[in-house]
Amino acid sequence: MKTFNHPRAVRAALIGIAMTGLGTAARAEIKDYEFQLVDQTVKAGPDKIVTVRLVNKTNGKPVPDAVIFATRLDMAPDGMQEMATKIVPAPGAEPGSYRFKATFGMAGRWLLSLGAKVQGETGTVEGKLVITAQK
Repeated sequence: MKTFNHPRAVRAALIGIAMTGLGTAARAEIKDYEFQLVDQTVKAGPDKIVTVRLVNKTNGKPVPDAVIFATRLDMAPDGMQEMATKIVPAPGAEPGSYRFKATFGMAGRWLLSLGAKVQGETGTVEGKLVITAQK
């Protein structure tokens, strides 16, 4: 007659559940990340700095070392998407923050479109943020 060793079976089941949970809990989904503007407004003119944060929405922590590969700045919110301007990365950001230098040729609403890869994640984080340039 076989005997059932209850404590050993329970232990094995718990180890299996824990291993399965660890594989999924350690990874976020790409939709769990978002870009946030540090300042919603900027003065119109040349060489203005825009700072954005990339955060994990599930825990609120900043995401350092993302690779920002797509940037565009235009006046699409005011119906002038053809009014685009050059935007370049700027140094000096703290971990999880990303700075860019751009010329805001006129006052109005500007759309900053970003694309980034987060290390260890598949997919692309995309963000569209509206910045108001003031006189």
